[in-house]
Amino acid sequence: MPIRPAHRAYAAAILNALIIGFSFLFVKIALQTADPLDILAYRFLFAFAAASLFAFPGRAGLRKIGGGALRILPVTIFYPVAFFSFQTFGLLQASSAEAGMIQGAVPVFTLILAGLLLGERSSRAQKIFTLLSVIGVACLFAGREGAAFSASLAGILLLLCSAFSQAGYNVLARKLSGSYTPRELTYFMNLLGFVTFGLLALIRHASAGTLPELAAPLASPSFLAAMLYLGVLSSLATSYLSNYALSRIEASRMSVFGSLSAVVALAAGALLLGETVGTYALLGAAAIVAGVVGSALSRRK
Repeated sequence: MPIRPAHRAYAAAILNALIIGFSFLFVKIALQTADPLDILAYRFLFAFAAASLFAFPGRAGLRKIGGGALRILPVTIFYPVAFFSFQTFGLLQASSAEAGMIQGAVPVFTLILAGLLLGERSSRAQKIFTLLSVIGVACLFAGREGAAFSASLAGILLLLCSAFSQAGYNVLARKLSGSYTPRELTYFMNLLGFVTFGLLALIRHASAGTLPELAAPLASPSFLAAMLYLGVLSSLATSYLSNYALSRIEASRMSVFGSLSAVVALAAGALLLGETVGTYALLGAAAIVAGVVGSALSRRK
């Protein structure tokens, strides 16, 4: 029995969430050696190098990207540039628990934007299950061991902008999926991330007179391992998987699958780091899974 395109898209969305869920562990490893901006610079250096080897769109694809660069640019500005920039600076003024809870609002933002810009009409059941997944994310992060809540207004606004950027990417990538292949979009996204964060890191170190420090993390094997995961899997592979899924299923439905990454992160923390999982976190994880399954099975309006 042949696999339906929608089933392959759901499989891509699930694999995307699994990879992102484990990425938090590798970010923690990288932060022991470098600061957030340098991590982003190296993350997309590795991602673009891998994209040039494994996701190169060919000469015809490059000409197509070059001819439509202005059309694709808003997608890549939303993600990865705006998403990671807002998230990085937001985390300086908020805890990871607060960031996770605010990030859980992405499906709601996507649902609204998809209705306005794409004309996607979701059923009442899909809206209910989407809201259930958002509530689940909030409960999960609020119930994690050591969850602290001390965000400033600026931190909350920056994290909301990060969540909105993710939603904007979901909608615009879905809109462009009929004109560009997942490989073409993925290559351009990682190219722009490499150029943007690489330049920002170079300018920051040059102005501070600390250029030698930019190369210092490369001496750490653990940092290199973290960059391989974050760059090749959690940037290149996830951008391709999300672009592929968005080319086959609605943006509002795809965005709910991102909530699964919180469940994976919870499980990884418990199994690999020995973190204690509270009752609220378990209830939140159950609500997320129910919301994702319900949203996937619910019919369109």
